[in-house]
Amino acid sequence: MTDRIELSACTSMMVGKNASIDGSTMISRNEDRFYAIHPKRFFVQPAVHDRHETYVSKYNGLTVPLPTDGYRYTSTPNGDLSDGLNEEDGINEKNVALSATESVYANERVLAYDPLVKQGLAEDSMCTLVLPYINSAREGVQLMGNLIAKYGSAEGNGVQYSDQNEVWYQEIVTGHHWVAVRIPDDCYAVAANQIAIEDIDFNDPENYMWSEGIQAFVNDNQLNPSETEWNFRKIFGTDTELDHHYNTPRVWYAQRYLNPEVKQDPESNNLPFIRKANRKLSVEDVQGVLKSHYNETLYDPLGNGTEEQKTTYRAISLSRTQNSHICQIRNNVPDAVRGVQWLGFGVPTFCPHVPFFANATDTDESYRELPAKMQLKNAYWLYEALAMIVESHYGAFKKADIDYQKALSQWARTMIATVDSAVTSQADPVDFLTQQNHAIAAHYHEATTDLLAQLVTEGTQLSKLTFVMDKNL
Repeated sequence: MTDRIELSACTSMMVGKNASIDGSTMISRNEDRFYAIHPKRFFVQPAVHDRHETYVSKYNGLTVPLPTDGYRYTSTPNGDLSDGLNEEDGINEKNVALSATESVYANERVLAYDPLVKQGLAEDSMCTLVLPYINSAREGVQLMGNLIAKYGSAEGNGVQYSDQNEVWYQEIVTGHHWVAVRIPDDCYAVAANQIAIEDIDFNDPENYMWSEGIQAFVNDNQLNPSETEWNFRKIFGTDTELDHHYNTPRVWYAQRYLNPEVKQDPESNNLPFIRKANRKLSVEDVQGVLKSHYNETLYDPLGNGTEEQKTTYRAISLSRTQNSHICQIRNNVPDAVRGVQWLGFGVPTFCPHVPFFANATDTDESYRELPAKMQLKNAYWLYEALAMIVESHYGAFKKADIDYQKALSQWARTMIATVDSAVTSQADPVDFLTQQNHAIAAHYHEATTDLLAQLVTEGTQLSKLTFVMDKNL
């Protein structure tokens, strides 16, 4: 058991069903770590019945009796399973999605009166202890809240939940206190390692939830700096120089991308959490946010600004991004194919999001197994290799990489539509979708290895160790 609480630094985006172009709900996140290589896997965890087991976190020793029954679900655990699963995100067989977590940080005032609990619920356990046992996004918030009430929280975390109708975001900020908000159906929201939720309407439990006693906690300890409002971000959150350079600019850029007509300051601590986009949003729009790095601004690390400008703000897509995912729950399709988990390994800027139907019993070996050393047959290592090759000669390889990603995005839409049409005629839809996932993984693998071979071949002509004087020499 580790004696250190270690958080990840992520960016999250949520989309309500009426804000999307096709009526889908979407939750998404870039899982960013403190190091560039942190291999991930993609699993399907089987349903369980009449189980009598106790969960023990390998991270901090949290011990929780498990329910006797649980649903099948997908997850993206760490490559090194000896440290525990750290499952992060997935969709269960009831088409309920969860992404855990967005690390957030409370201020010292509130933590003084309700400190974090060292052996409480932490990021490594959340997906495992919640996703298999919920029938809706709302139930996810409630179950997580019950666990926090009983065991306490070891960290500050933001958790996303969705089903075909609702999207919820929950911020757990002290040892026992949290709030959650339902993202309005016609809106999107972006969070970036800073407490994001603002006003809470305690008279509207249909759209807000909160920990028991949170109002009394704030009042009794004189924690609200305002006499006129109850703003969760301003009571529990931080507003520091680090926030202005590491956190708020990511929200600014995402909102600039989705609402370019709105002019805002990238260092403002008053950027709204929830907005209406200037258009209906597609899965490609969400990918665009997750892949972004201040594109077409002076702050782009791959752009034309000064060296100072290019390092002013922390971008959304990073070399440290280990897993970029979009959990899409669709409407107007057969129930068997509602859940699609778009999974991106490697640096999102350079690598595709691969769509997998969540209603499956297995994942492809290239995602499920992790070789002891780097092998290109493994999805994680293949996409990490592609990212490194593209960035090494970004100016020369940028167009080929963008064309490759666009071609795969087009292919994915065609493939998904074909499967949607065929699934109702299948005797065993789950087996059928499992086989389609293998075919999808194979197609992306072939396209990626082809591009990799092309770029390595072209790259040999870009070496600085060359000298042209005589074509025969």
